[in-house]
Amino acid sequence: MATNSKTRKAARYAVPVAVLGVAAATIAIPAFANGGGPDLPKVTAQQLVEKIAASDVEQLSGTAKITTDLGLPTMASGLLGGGGVAGGSADPQDKVAQLANGTHTFRIAADGEDRQKLTFLDGKDEYTLVHNGADVWGYDTQSNEAFHEKDADAAKGGQRKGERLPASPQQMAQDVLKAAGPTTDVSVGDTAQVAGRDAYQLVLKPKQSGSTIGSVQIAVDAKNGVPLRVQVLSSQGGKPIVDAGFTKVDFAKPAADTFTFTPPKGAKVTEGAPGKGKGEGPGHDKGFKALESLPGLEGLTGGGEHGEPKVLGEGWSTVARIDTGAGQGLKALESDKNAPKEAKQLLNSLGDKVKGHFGEGRILSTRVVNTLITDDGKVYVGAVTKDALVKTANADK
Repeated sequence: MATNSKTRKAARYAVPVAVLGVAAATIAIPAFANGGGPDLPKVTAQQLVEKIAASDVEQLSGTAKITTDLGLPTMASGLLGGGGVAGGSADPQDKVAQLANGTHTFRIAADGEDRQKLTFLDGKDEYTLVHNGADVWGYDTQSNEAFHEKDADAAKGGQRKGERLPASPQQMAQDVLKAAGPTTDVSVGDTAQVAGRDAYQLVLKPKQSGSTIGSVQIAVDAKNGVPLRVQVLSSQGGKPIVDAGFTKVDFAKPAADTFTFTPPKGAKVTEGAPGKGKGEGPGHDKGFKALESLPGLEGLTGGGEHGEPKVLGEGWSTVARIDTGAGQGLKALESDKNAPKEAKQLLNSLGDKVKGHFGEGRILSTRVVNTLITDDGKVYVGAVTKDALVKTANADK
């Protein structure tokens, strides 16, 4: 989902707890919960969605874990900082990128829309993100660096949009449900226990073939409707692509001082908007910067101008096409004896060569997203299989 730059304020890193309403018309499947877990009253999928939407829980605390296995190539995984979240810049935007790889445990606390706190635990090192009214703080214990931004709109009493850190199980569930539509089968699966609480499981599956996503399972607290866990399963099987959920949760109001933050003595404090620093993670300059420096490849890595994406297909089979204007960039890179070694290593680690009506190109693959970069400068990207992506590119006129 695209977001314009004006909405990328500090509040986007907050963690709301209330789940927004979902149009019942998109989920009207009379499926019932089966056995396999706690013995709970039967509910339909529509009733369960309505229960999530009606949840008014805004206060909680506990611990949660997120495990992400996108199947990234080794070099790309390294660029995301495959270890812990702690270390390096305290800028929240840098930290969010690192959640795309590995397992991370965090403490979470929330008291309505104005106060949230996340603390990521990496052994003895921690990264803490605190939203308290108009202030957002990020603090990294390993580097002893702090990031601070003041939300001017919030300070003036303006209306805040529900922007947040996507690691929250509640927010992930919200995003999934908002995307559900006529291309999605929605049902109620087996009941479960999550963080010691009885839960129903809402199951979303694509009706279309060709998606890399097999299903999304959302465990919903049977009493208060709060999403407790979200699992994204691959159509190819294996362990979940994403598994994010509470391991312990308490719905009592957190203490007010939970959301108070003062930088430790000696900490380096950076003021400003997230993402404006150069903290791109280890290896960035040797990899993507090397690609960006090559003539004709600027558009592939965001360094050049290109047109708005064209959307092909719908629902789970959607593919975006971007005309980068990069021309014969990939072919030139392969034949250029003077090209940076790191750039060629990155390219070779990411993709396989393919041919089709579009000419020649290279497929860059993960367990979720496949990307086809053609020699004439077009990029096709979607959460679809390689075969489905090539088929879509071949049919594109």
